[in-house]
Amino acid sequence: MNASVWIINLAVLATVLHADLGYKQIAWLRLARPILLAIAVVPIFAKNIATTGNGLTLEIAGTAAGLLLGLLAAALLPVRYDTTRKAAFSTGKTTYAALWTTVIGARLLFAYASVHVFPAQLGHWMATNHITPDALTDALIFLAMGMLVARTAALLGKGARATRTHQTTTALAA
Repeated sequence: MNASVWIINLAVLATVLHADLGYKQIAWLRLARPILLAIAVVPIFAKNIATTGNGLTLEIAGTAAGLLLGLLAAALLPVRYDTTRKAAFSTGKTTYAALWTTVIGARLLFAYASVHVFPAQLGHWMATNHITPDALTDALIFLAMGMLVARTAALLGKGARATRTHQTTTALAA
């Protein structure tokens, strides 16, 4: 496993945890930072994206898993409107950090094990199922990027909903 795998995974983890842990305003820069990271990462690592067969199925499954994990992560970020600061804020706690750390740790463990623990078994499975190494790599990248995108979209929606609810409540009270 080369250093770029570690660097990218740890960069994603650091970016997300920095953006979301604690009491943080839902602002455009905060939402954009992980998406910009995804935009930078995908062209570097996603090569020869599968368009048919089991490779495509694996890439779709990786994307779907990432989207679901991103929605789960967003569910761990409660959002409320702060009337003092006049903005929506989320609160990221240890369960949120634990989910991201577990997912990224599992990806790193799989990458390590695929080279040092079970390379023959993985190679046999990939050959039997006609899955290229590029498709496997892409599936893992799409999992990470799907998680980032779903987390960001859900956080944007939750922030907009909290703001809209506050505005409606304020208008009704007036």
